[in-house]
Amino acid sequence: MEIKQIEFDDLVKQQAVFGPQDHLAKSIEKFFSVSIVARGSSVEITGETGKNVELAESVLNSLMELYDKGDELTKGTVHRLMEEAYAGSLDETVRAMDSVVILNNRGVPVKCKTPGQQRYVQALRESTVTLCIGPAGTGKTYLAIAQAAKELRDGEIDRIIMSRPAIEAGEERLGFLPGDLAQKVDPYLRPLYDALNDIMGMEKAEKLRERGIIEIAPLAYMRGRTLSRSRVIIDESQNASLMTLKMALTRLGEGSKMVLTGDVTQIDLPHASDSGLQKCAEILQPIEGISVTKLSNRDVVRNKIVRDIVKAFEKEEQRREEKEKAFSRKKRLYK
Repeated sequence: MEIKQIEFDDLVKQQAVFGPQDHLAKSIEKFFSVSIVARGSSVEITGETGKNVELAESVLNSLMELYDKGDELTKGTVHRLMEEAYAGSLDETVRAMDSVVILNNRGVPVKCKTPGQQRYVQALRESTVTLCIGPAGTGKTYLAIAQAAKELRDGEIDRIIMSRPAIEAGEERLGFLPGDLAQKVDPYLRPLYDALNDIMGMEKAEKLRERGIIEIAPLAYMRGRTLSRSRVIIDESQNASLMTLKMALTRLGEGSKMVLTGDVTQIDLPHASDSGLQKCAEILQPIEGISVTKLSNRDVVRNKIVRDIVKAFEKEEQRREEKEKAFSRKKRLYK
């Protein structure tokens, strides 16, 4: 057990650093797995590892310095300081495997858990346009929204615009759903709301949507617009044609970045050949500033059984393709 002490010369400063109802101190405790207890003007930090205790101490010291400068101490400030302290404590190899994108609304770090996810987040940070193709459960959408939330918090962008094609899956049809057009397409955009609410918190996300800082709309609504200083996320891009994706990509304005995500094994278009995501990746890959990241079943982090399901379907698809090739060879032999 490691213990460190910090002395406060001012109880008002201590209260500001701890935050209302100690919520800032509690965020630090949760992130670094330590205990922070105030005993008069002295604050005691206790933890299982010296490293975590030292990191918590450094964040508290940074908050004290910001307070002395007259800066406002907010949850966002603490999250940023914790992310910086955590990242700075890792060597280059570990950082590549376990980088924190942002803290979600519960103070839990959103991390890259596989090398594929790390490459994806690196592309999101460095490229103007990123295309990510991979199976369900690989974090394509969630990591894109996490990165967008970080960019918005840090002032790199002014808006987050999220979209996806309003394409029916299976036997469900828009026409059978109750309500006007906005109410009909809302269920198709629900996965974007879910990820956004988990990262930012429902109340904050709702306020940002009301102010127009976050916009969620069907892909067709993009036509004719110019999107400046925005992070644009086009989800389920496998359900858009090549021309629709071209339309979306050419909406990019000054200071904007875009990510297209999709799973080419789950195409809901009437004809799978109409899907434009794979074709788009092939056309754009040679362009500087555009990255194409492909994730696999090794990057599935949703649930172990999801990884097994993806593997099973991949094996079945491979078996079907081999059977079709064998049948084609037989046909040629008998001609």
